[in-house]
Amino acid sequence: MEQRQVLEKVEQFVKKYFNQDSSGHDVEHMKRVAVWARNLAIEEGEDPFLCEVAGWLHDIGDRKLFKKPEEAIIVRDDFLRTVGFSEEDVETICNAIGTVSFSKGQNPRSLIGAIVQDADRLDAIGAIGIARAFAYGGSQNQPIYSSGGQSSIGHFHEKLLHLSTLINTESGKKEAEYRHHFMVRFLEEFDREQQLGKEGE
Repeated sequence: MEQRQVLEKVEQFVKKYFNQDSSGHDVEHMKRVAVWARNLAIEEGEDPFLCEVAGWLHDIGDRKLFKKPEEAIIVRDDFLRTVGFSEEDVETICNAIGTVSFSKGQNPRSLIGAIVQDADRLDAIGAIGIARAFAYGGSQNQPIYSSGGQSSIGHFHEKLLHLSTLINTESGKKEAEYRHHFMVRFLEEFDREQQLGKEGE
């Protein structure tokens, strides 16, 4: 099976899980991560096809998105075999995906893992990252802002503002820095408007 055909099947497989998502983990997120993974792979001298596939599949089995993550991972790996991936490639993709998550705090064990992690982190910051942060917060019934407790704005300070310093690849760092500064400007404006809204209390 040609790579283009495999990628079409991978996209259809992913759509079954994320086509109705409204938390910021929708099909468009998977596609952006896949494209960034492919582009970073080309810059870093890694296999762009394997990186793109891993990018598409990186959230399959994520514990915050799946009630039975272990079962989802088994289905994912079986799917890869049915579209022609060798056991070695399945293991490579599986290991790369296993180190993507920020919450797990793991360092990638391969360049493919580093690339997919960077691609995912790039999509978590900048203008798209801002939109996704509020989409996820809304899906979890979190307020936009709170002086105490969890909130979407709090998520920036807890996680998102740290991501640009955690990019693995040289080719990803420039884009991450640009997106980071955009988020900082947004938060400065948010704080300004928030303070204006408090005047007269």
